[in-house]
Amino acid sequence: MAARQLLNLLEEVRSCRLCEQHLPLGANPVLRAAESAQLLIVGQAPGTKVHASSIPWNDPSGDRLRDWLQMDGETFYDESRIAIIPMGFCYPGRGKGGDLPPRPECADTWHRRLLELLPNLQLTLLVGQYAQRYYLPHWYGSISENVRHYRDALPAGYFPLPHPSPRNTLWLKQRPWFEQEVVPALRRQIQKIFP
Repeated sequence: MAARQLLNLLEEVRSCRLCEQHLPLGANPVLRAAESAQLLIVGQAPGTKVHASSIPWNDPSGDRLRDWLQMDGETFYDESRIAIIPMGFCYPGRGKGGDLPPRPECADTWHRRLLELLPNLQLTLLVGQYAQRYYLPHWYGSISENVRHYRDALPAGYFPLPHPSPRNTLWLKQRPWFEQEVVPALRRQIQKIFP
């Protein structure tokens, strides 16, 4: 019954046109989920490549994220194991420094309803500042500090991560502790879920 409810809700989300007038490429909600999913990835919003393909994380950011997780594409895209629900489901458009922030209507309208139908989640990856600001019980003032204090979020079932975008390569180089300490800890958490 819950599985059917989730399928119906996903169909409703995929036909959402709530903020279409603000979207330069039109509405194309991109998300994946199944009742059995144990890991949830909450990112920002699709980029142009993902908008065109309707496949989440189908870009260089996704390649880096899968590398951090030590996960192949087949596992990553197995929605029976991994749900992918971004903060904004559609490409929001381009701003001065990159893509615009995710539209707020998505999370406010759909996230609670979706999460209620995902009872098997063991861990939620909060990728980037928008997911962290929305979900983390405590904001440390910056992405760096949120990620550095990832252990504080684990009891609530969250793991904060920087965005894996190629634009963040400098951030990663300036913070070697992320690759040395946080990525191995992330992989350990993933191994607990998918041994």
